[in-house]
Amino acid sequence: MRMFKKPGLLISAVFLLLVLLAVAVPSLFATHSPLDGVAAQKMLGPSAQHWFGTDHLGRDVYSRVVYGARLSVAAAALAVIIGVVVGAVVGLLAGAIGGKTDFLIMRVVDVFIAVPGILLALIVVASLGFGPWSVALGVALGAAGSFARVMRSQVLRVRNEEYVEAAGALGVRRGTVLLTHVLPNASRPVISMAALEMGTAILSVSALSFLGFGPQPPTPEWGSLVASGRQFVATAPWLSILPGLVVVAVVLSVNRVAQQIGAAK
Repeated sequence: MRMFKKPGLLISAVFLLLVLLAVAVPSLFATHSPLDGVAAQKMLGPSAQHWFGTDHLGRDVYSRVVYGARLSVAAAALAVIIGVVVGAVVGLLAGAIGGKTDFLIMRVVDVFIAVPGILLALIVVASLGFGPWSVALGVALGAAGSFARVMRSQVLRVRNEEYVEAAGALGVRRGTVLLTHVLPNASRPVISMAALEMGTAILSVSALSFLGFGPQPPTPEWGSLVASGRQFVATAPWLSILPGLVVVAVVLSVNRVAQQIGAAK
C-alpha cells in the first residue's frame, strides 16, 4: 500500500512491468513487423498509425523499439548477473581468506575499478567480436569490481559476528560457515546494488550498440536505433529522439524502483 502513496514509484513500477512484458511477449505491444517496411510509407512522422513514425525503409519505429527491448534488457540483465556472481565470489574469497591473498585480490580489483567501465567493455568486445553477448560480458567485467569491493567489506563485517564465531567453535567447517552464515547475510547490500546497477547496465549496453558493437542491422536494439537515426536528425528527429526517450524512461524507472528496494532493506 505504501507504493500507492508515491505516484512516481507506482508509475515507474507499472512502466517497468510493461517493459518486462514487452521483453517476454513483444507481439502483445508491437503494431507492425519490426523488420518489414513499406516503401510507400518511408519517413512518416508520428501518427495514430505509426506512434513513433517510420524510418528510411518504411519500418514502424515503435515496433522496432518494442522488439529491441528484448536484446537491450536481456543483455543488461545478463551483465548484472555475471557481474554480481563474479564480484560476489571474488569479494567472498578475499574477505574470508584475508592476509596477503586479500591484498593481492583487491589490488587487481582496484585496477579493474580504475579503468572506465565503457573502455573495459570496448576491450572485451574488440577481443571477442561484435554482438549482444560479448557486450554483456564486457559490461559485466566493468561492474564486477564494485560488487567485489562491497561483498568483501560485508564479509569482513559479518565474519566477526557472534553467530559466525559460535558456528566455528562448534566445529562447523569453514566452507559451510561461509555458505550458510556469511554469504546470505553479506549479500543483501550487493543485491540492492545490483538493482541500481541495472540502469547503468542498460545505458552501457545501449552506448556500445550506439557505437556499432552490439547487434548488427537489421536486428532492432535501442542503442542502434538511436544511432541509425543520426543521419536524419535534421529532417526526421523522431528516429533518434523517441527511442532515446524510451531508454531514459526505463533507466529512470529502474533507478526509482531500485532506490525503494534499497530503502526497504
